Amino acid sequence: MEPLREAFQHHFWATEKLIEYLRALPPEAETATAPGVYGEIPPTLSHLVDADGRYLLYLEGTPPPPKAGPDPTRTLDELSESLRDQIVRWRLLLDRVDELDVTLPARGDRPEMPHATNLMFAQALHHGNDHRTQICTVLSANGYEPPTLDVWAYWRERRLGPEQPE
Repeated sequence: MEPLREAFQHHFWATEKLIEYLRALPPEAETATAPGVYGEIPPTLSHLVDADGRYLLYLEGTPPPPKAGPDPTRTLDELSESLRDQIVRWRLLLDRVDELDVTLPARGDRPEMPHATNLMFAQALHHGNDHRTQICTVLSANGYEPPTLDVWAYWRERRLGPEQPE
């Protein structure tokens, strides 16, 4: 259980670090994009946070509302507030992970998926990494040095302290 909790700690940390980094960028960075990514930075970040919210609802036993597209007008403050709320909810779920048994309803061409708890946890981690990486790709492709969000940087900062050499 502790490795799963640690993986989510990195997930939260990386998204928080990315939001913190994006606050310091000039406004024109928000409309930057690159080939092969989800899109511009605000809708991608909104999509990441919104998807985590949907995964949480499934894990908490509440069917989420119909999926809507990302809201590119949500501010970094609004996304940060949603993220803080979600962090509390994820931690509560992690405390009782062994009690959960999620069934995903059929949707489109996907059949009903019983016992999908592990799928939802794995999907949240994978999805977050995927879209944070896409945002960093957009930053790099547009001349911005992206933040270092990998697990090594997380571990150095959270476990060893910020003074550690690279």
